[in-house]
Amino acid sequence: MLDSRKKHQRRQARTRFSLRQRSKGRPRLSVFRSGRHIYGQVIDDYAGRTLAAASSLDKDLRSELKNGADSDAAKKVGELLARRAKEAGIGEVVFDRGGYRFHGRVKALAEAAREAGLVF
Repeated sequence: MLDSRKKHQRRQARTRFSLRQRSKGRPRLSVFRSGRHIYGQVIDDYAGRTLAAASSLDKDLRSELKNGADSDAAKKVGELLARRAKEAGIGEVVFDRGGYRFHGRVKALAEAAREAGLVF
């Protein structure tokens, strides 16, 4: 029987495989959430480089947030990530939810990034 970490890794691999099939060369917005923080990266899989990144640990956000693990923090991270991606010249991405369900903090980050101008 598989433990929860192995199940998560399988969901993550399945999600990334399907994204790779339909990405059409667009970079991937990947989300990772821990118990205390949330992180987002825009990754170019072909070059193997991170193009833009933001997290609730950033100095820009740390003073504004009282907790790095709530929906408000995810919204701020999504806005900052979209702003940094726009500065790097990225307008369209594919959203990689990383094996997590699309609700709560993951959804808040995605919606904030969309509102700030990223298209996915």
